[in-house]
Amino acid sequence: MEMPSLLYALIPSCSSVGIYMMYLAYVAIASFILPAKVVPGRTLQDGTRLHYRCNGLLTLVSLIGLLGLASNMNLISLTLISNRGLEMLSTSFMFSFVVASALYIAGCQCRSQSTSLKPHFTGNFIIDWYMGVQLNPHFLGINLKFFFLRAGMMGWILINLSNLAKSVEIGSLTLSMVLYQLFCLLHVVDFLYHEEKLTFYWDIIAERLGFMLIGGYLGWWLLSNKVELSIPAAIAICTIYLIGAIGYRGANDQKHQFKMNPKEPIWGRPPKVIGGKLLASGYWGLARHYNYLADYLLSLSFSLVCGFSSPIPYIYPVCLIVFFVSRERRDEARCAEKYKEIWGEYCKVVPWRIVPYLY
Repeated sequence: MEMPSLLYALIPSCSSVGIYMMYLAYVAIASFILPAKVVPGRTLQDGTRLHYRCNGLLTLVSLIGLLGLASNMNLISLTLISNRGLEMLSTSFMFSFVVASALYIAGCQCRSQSTSLKPHFTGNFIIDWYMGVQLNPHFLGINLKFFFLRAGMMGWILINLSNLAKSVEIGSLTLSMVLYQLFCLLHVVDFLYHEEKLTFYWDIIAERLGFMLIGGYLGWWLLSNKVELSIPAAIAICTIYLIGAIGYRGANDQKHQFKMNPKEPIWGRPPKVIGGKLLASGYWGLARHYNYLADYLLSLSFSLVCGFSSPIPYIYPVCLIVFFVSRERRDEARCAEKYKEIWGEYCKVVPWRIVPYLY
């Protein structure tokens, strides 16, 4: 695509903006009206606890069902999103930019001293806008951080399904596309099925809400590039995915289990605990942030199915390296301040940050 045509295609249309806003509205409304398990979040520094309505998987299934019904009635096309790929990409970016800016302005004007709303400024406008200044901003009763996290994961599947429908329509369905769809679907379903455990994720308990968390990434590479994977390559990629998936779920489950019951055995043995607070068993005995490694392997498998004809699919895993290392450093600094000498002892027992025996 020539540059003028590419720039023109990136201009959001009214229909793309409408689709985007209707999707967000559905997710918001469904979170309130569909049956949900209400779970308490972690106790904040001021003693308060937020509560979360967990019904993400039901919301996703209901939305897919409604879209399927509408398609059968010829009310919409399943390729609706795929046909507007670039428009939806720019719409998502602009929406994220506007919301991040609005949250920054609201944070500057906020005088609340609560842990959720008290603004934190570094003095650098770019960093504060990008990272956010408030921990748990709300709008119309919606916890925006939890909302955007869920909406992003569900939207990922809708984009993929639309791309799948497009690939079937143009006759370009390949093993590469099938594996990508399967990997993403399993990851998102697992994520939403264990949604109540999100209250222990770093995003929820520590990150402030800014452009970094709001911004989304839309992928459409497989539609315009026919990738033929060999069977050995497919097996190797599936192996990487499985290692990542098992480690990701296992590490997060062990952390959640330890928070709920510190004496629960891990891998059939009593857990090793440093200072009565820090888990040094299971995956958390292999590396202090093994969940980042597992998450990265998952993400890498998504890119590997795209082949090596272009570097574009690998922008994502390369950016993730920077993201995870940055987050790990901030997490380590926070833990060192919180746990004092206990953290130093834990680092001696578990010397590896993310990758055992390497980093």
